[in-house]
Amino acid sequence: MKKIFGWIIVVALVLGADAHGIAQTTQKLILKDKNMKQHLTHYRNIQLNGLNIFYREAGDIDKPILFLLHGYPTSSHMFRNLIPLLSSNYHVIAPDLPGFGFSDAPDHRKFSYTFDHLTEIMQAFIDKLKIECFAIYVFDYGAPVGLRLAMNNPDKITGIISQNGNAYEEGLSKEWDPIQRYWRDSTQANRKALQGFVAKEATWFQYYHGVADKSLIAPESYTLDQHFLDRPGNIEIQLDLVKDYKTNVALYPKFHAYFKKYQPKTLLVWGKNDPYFLPQGAEAYRRDLPHAKLKFYDTGHFALETHVHEIGVEILAFMKTLAK
Repeated sequence: MKKIFGWIIVVALVLGADAHGIAQTTQKLILKDKNMKQHLTHYRNIQLNGLNIFYREAGDIDKPILFLLHGYPTSSHMFRNLIPLLSSNYHVIAPDLPGFGFSDAPDHRKFSYTFDHLTEIMQAFIDKLKIECFAIYVFDYGAPVGLRLAMNNPDKITGIISQNGNAYEEGLSKEWDPIQRYWRDSTQANRKALQGFVAKEATWFQYYHGVADKSLIAPESYTLDQHFLDRPGNIEIQLDLVKDYKTNVALYPKFHAYFKKYQPKTLLVWGKNDPYFLPQGAEAYRRDLPHAKLKFYDTGHFALETHVHEIGVEILAFMKTLAK
C-alpha cells in the first residue's frame, strides 16, 4: 500500500510539474502573440469634414504616441520600414494628408489646398482620435503642417523630430528659384512652367539625388508616389500647394518664436545631400534650440529609404528622454 501511495505522489508531482510547465508555456505564447499584434501595422480610415483620411497605426495604445507627418510627393508609405522599428515601444500614427496617398483628393476648385487647411484637417484628426499628448516627426511638407500643430498645441507636444523638415530660409536651395518666381509673379505662364514638378523624372530625382548606393531605393516607393501624382486633376492640386508654400516661409519667424519660448526637445536627422533642403537649414534650428541634437547622413531627401535603421536608433534614444 505504501508503495502504491508513493507512486501516486510521484505521478501527482510529475503531473503538477507538467501543469506548471504548460501554464508557463501558455503564458509565454500569450505574451508573444500580444507582442506580435503590437508590431502589426493597421491600415485605417476616418471621416473628417466630409473627407476620408487614411492612416497607419501600430503599437500599444497605452504607450507614448509618435505622430508621423509625410511630405511631398509621398504618403505614410514612406514610414513603412520605420513604423515596425518603433511600434514595440510606442504608439505610432501616420496619416496621409488630403491630396496624397490613400486619403481623399477632392478637386482643387472644391477644396482649398493650403497649408493652413491641411493643418485644420490634421487638427480635426488629432481631436477625433483624442490624442492628448504626442511627439511629432515632420518631413518636407509635413514640417509646416506639424509646426503649425505644435504652435497651436504647445502643451500637447512632448518633442519634435525633423527629418529634412525645413523651417529656415537658408535651408532653401536654388531648386526653389522657379517656385519663388511663381510666388512673386503668379501668372499662368509661371504656373505652367512648374508642371514638370510632378513629372516622373522629378520624382526619381528626389529619390536618387545624393544617394551613394542607389540599390537601396525600393522601386515601389517612387512608383506608388507617381501613381498618385498621375491621377486626373492632381497636377492642379500640387501647383496650388506649391503656390501656397510661400505662407510657410512667411511663418518662419513665428516658428522660431515658438522654439525660443517653449524649447521643445528636438532631434534633427538630415540627409545632407538633399537637393531641396540644405544642411544649413538643419544647423539653423540650433540658433533657437541650442540643445537640439543634429545628425547628418550621407544620403538625399528620402533618408529613410537608405538609413532607416540608423535613424530608428536615434529616434528610440531620443524618445526615451521625453516626458511620458
